[in-house]
Amino acid sequence: MAISTKHSGWSDRGYLPHYDKPGLVQAVTFRLADSLPREKRSEWEHLLHITDDGERIRQVEEYLDRGAGSCVLRQPACAEIVQNALRHFDGERYRLIAWCVMPNHVHVLFETFAGHPIGKVIHSWKTFTAREINKRLSQSGQLWQDDFFDTFMRNDEHQAAEVNYIERNPVNANLVKHAADWPWSSVQG
Repeated sequence: MAISTKHSGWSDRGYLPHYDKPGLVQAVTFRLADSLPREKRSEWEHLLHITDDGERIRQVEEYLDRGAGSCVLRQPACAEIVQNALRHFDGERYRLIAWCVMPNHVHVLFETFAGHPIGKVIHSWKTFTAREINKRLSQSGQLWQDDFFDTFMRNDEHQAAEVNYIERNPVNANLVKHAADWPWSSVQG
């Protein structure tokens, strides 16, 4: 399947509107395929009808931070594969602002460049890292969940809050006491 090099502007993947244009700063979360079991997804889809989307997202994030699934990104070599992939085209296809590789999901805040729409960038990260991690673990099959969650930054305050959230995620998940102690994030540079 060819991934388009055109930015889509406003689009809809069937459940939420998304916006993609060159120069837009986006926060993205993508997760391992086994990190959110089908029964939990059904539960949260039901909650969507009875509560606001922010509450549903908070519950999903808390669940992920408890370490659901195989958590293969807890292995330093696997986390390093993802971090290196994120950094590889920094400054060429996109500009990284903040990132954090958690045990079962990844947060990235980045600015898209012309000719490199968000979907193409994420597809590249996920395809390369799945191949390399599966090879490293002597396994095959789907590593990442098919989709990703994205939101564009409305202003400088929103962006600063997102950087703080991303870089403090390992602290909030009780993986380390200080953000600088987590080796797979932009805090380490």
